[in-house]
Amino acid sequence: QARLVESGGGLVQAGDSLSLSCVASGFTFRQWNMGWYHQAPGKERDAVAWINANGNAEYADSVKGRFKISRNNSNKTLFLHIDNIKPEDTGTYCGVRIAEMQGRPTIWGQGTQVTVSL
Repeated sequence: QARLVESGGGLVQAGDSLSLSCVASGFTFRQWNMGWYHQAPGKERDAVAWINANGNAEYADSVKGRFKISRNNSNKTLFLHIDNIKPEDTGTYCGVRIAEMQGRPTIWGQGTQVTVSL
């Protein structure tokens, strides 16, 4: 069964950096495009970053310059690094598997919670 499990969330201060991880299992990770979604409290989920099977990344305009998506195909792990984290980055971050870049996710992780304090 295909599965994604995120970790790395927690309470951080504005201006800090944070790295999130998402471990994949049950499918051939290296063959799939992947992405990250963010859901702020009381808001809909928004895609923030995508990475294709070759490691080429794309970002939502709102996070360009601060977010970096990467992957380790050997360890079947997807990463999201956030620099200069802001209070508006608070929320749940979910790793996703996608068929096409910026496309609809086919698998969702359960998410990891990030809370940014001033």
